[in-house]
Amino acid sequence: MIMAVAVFLFTLIDSSAKWLILAGLPALQVVFARYAGALIMALLLFLPRGGLSAFRSNRPWLQLLRALMLLGSTMFNFYALSYLPITLTIALFFAMPIVTTLLSIPILGEQVGLRRFVAVVVGFFGVLVIVQPWGAQFHWAVFLSIGALCCAATYFVLTRLLAGTDNSSTSQLWSNGVATACLAPIALQDWIWPDDPLNMGILLFIGVLGGTSHILATLAYRFAPASVVAPVTYVQVIYATAVGLLVFGTLPTVWTALGTAIIIGSGIYIWQRERVRAG
Repeated sequence: MIMAVAVFLFTLIDSSAKWLILAGLPALQVVFARYAGALIMALLLFLPRGGLSAFRSNRPWLQLLRALMLLGSTMFNFYALSYLPITLTIALFFAMPIVTTLLSIPILGEQVGLRRFVAVVVGFFGVLVIVQPWGAQFHWAVFLSIGALCCAATYFVLTRLLAGTDNSSTSQLWSNGVATACLAPIALQDWIWPDDPLNMGILLFIGVLGGTSHILATLAYRFAPASVVAPVTYVQVIYATAVGLLVFGTLPTVWTALGTAIIIGSGIYIWQRERVRAG
C-alpha cells in the first residue's frame, strides 16, 4: 500500500510537470522547483537528527554520479512530457527492470541466464510496439523518454551498488542537493513566476511530491522484499490513464496498451527469476 501511494505521487509529479510546461514555464525551471522543494523537505527532516554529518558519504563520487543520473532522468522526462502523452512516457518507463538487468551485468557483475535474457528481448519488443519507429506517428521526443529511462535505470543500479554504504538520508540529501546546485545558476537567471494561483500552487508543491514519493518508496522496500514491492509500480498504468483522460483529455493508443502489456509481463518474469535466484 505504501508503494502504491508512492507510485501515485510519481504520477502526480509527471502530470504536474506536463501541466506547468504546457502553461509556459521553462522545463528547467520546473525541474529545479521539483528538486529544490525536495531538498528543503529533506533538510527539515534529516538535519535536526544528524546535523551536517548527514551529508557525509563513504563513496562521494558514486553518490555524485547517482545524483546526476537522477537529474538527467528527470530532465529528459520533463522535456519528453512537453511533447508526448503521459501514458506513453510512463509506459516506456515500465521497461526499467529490463534495462536494469542489462546494466547489472557490467556494473554489478551479475550473471544473466538464458530465460532472463529472453525476457529482456521480449521486453524490448514491447518497447518497439509502443514506439513504432516504422510508423508515421513516430515522434522524435521518444528519444528523450528513452534517455530518461536509461538514466533512471543507471540510477537504480548505482543505488544497489551503494546499498549498505550510506544511509537513506545521505542519499536523499545528495540526490536533491546536487540537482539543486547544478540547476540554480540556470533556472534562477530568467525565473518566470506563474500568473495563475493554481499554477503557482503546483510549482510550489511539486518538490513536496518529489520528496515524499521517494521517502515512501524507501519505506516500502524497508518493510517488504523487492520481489513483492517492485511489481506494484505497474499500477501506475491505471493512474496515468486516469490522469491522461481527466486532465489532458488523452487515452493510450491500442499499440501503447499492447506494448505496455508485453513489457509488464517481461518485467514481472524478470523479478520472479531474481526472487528465485535470491532464494
